[in-house]
Amino acid sequence: MNASLIETIARMFRHRLAWPIVTLLVLLAVNAAFNTNFLHLEWRGGHLYGSLIDILNRAAPLVLVSLGMTLVIATRGIDISVGAVVAIAAALAAWMIGGSLVVSNGAAAEVSRFPMWMAIVAALGAALVCGLWNGLLVARVGMQPIIATLILMVAGRGIAQLITGGQIITIYYKPFFFIGSGYLFGLPFSVYVAALVFVLLYLAITRSALGLFIQAVGINPSAAHVAGVRARRIILSAYMFCGFCAGVAGLLISSNVKSADGNNAGQLLELDAILAVTLGGTLLTGGRFSLVGSVIGALIIQTLTYAIYSLGVPPEINLVVKAVVVFAVMLVQSAEFRASLRVLVQRPVRGALKP
Repeated sequence: MNASLIETIARMFRHRLAWPIVTLLVLLAVNAAFNTNFLHLEWRGGHLYGSLIDILNRAAPLVLVSLGMTLVIATRGIDISVGAVVAIAAALAAWMIGGSLVVSNGAAAEVSRFPMWMAIVAALGAALVCGLWNGLLVARVGMQPIIATLILMVAGRGIAQLITGGQIITIYYKPFFFIGSGYLFGLPFSVYVAALVFVLLYLAITRSALGLFIQAVGINPSAAHVAGVRARRIILSAYMFCGFCAGVAGLLISSNVKSADGNNAGQLLELDAILAVTLGGTLLTGGRFSLVGSVIGALIIQTLTYAIYSLGVPPEINLVVKAVVVFAVMLVQSAEFRASLRVLVQRPVRGALKP
């Protein structure tokens, strides 16, 4: 093989997105191997249908939460309350717009308590307030991020259950269903929502100094402050954006399932988001981050989840399988682990070559 080609391939695999992309391709190949219709796409009723479309649709909420989590982790933080914020946003939207069925002249009609736009604004506003609360505790009060967000993680579930009255609120208002389960130009509307947030954030990061400021705060907050970067404002904004993303995800989830459960909505979503961000190459120690990598990480998590269920893995061990796969992927991505493997492989070879 040509030496330049080998060097090119080696350079490609040194890119921080190489292993996440390879992992996603391997998972897609495994799904295709065990399910002959996995890659099949069908145009039916003006919409695209297929397993790939289903993965994109179900991954949209995780992509949104992962984007917000990326900025928080990049500033040396963590937000384990996003699942609770999802539940709060979903519960508030469901309570305001859930309404009830009214039978008139033999026909059922949906009646909403408040206009849909008002419910959406209220849900997103509540999510922003949650992000502001976390940001203030971290940036102003000086709490450790995991403790500050743990407070809302616990209290948020209680707030969501207070909104729902401890019951599952069923949504009857059909126009609201379009947000999470509607289609636009053949693709799920939720995919457009996630793509829009990603594009706007990517432009803000790459076309302004915001990305550099976030990296500076994540690497050394004190030095960034001395250099004139308003570190506290950057951290506060990161937590608010994370809360906003969780609020949008809550709208997508409640719209898709046509209900809101304050106890179970967004359950363990924060762990999937952290996994997606780390799989995408963002350092948990802050500084280096990748929005594209976080999106790929979210797709890896959702594709893995799809594979586990489609292969018929028993529900009681699917979390174990998921953890093992993620653990293996993280080891492969680790440069230190790969270096140690090379040392172990080279030792016997060198010993055999000695006279």
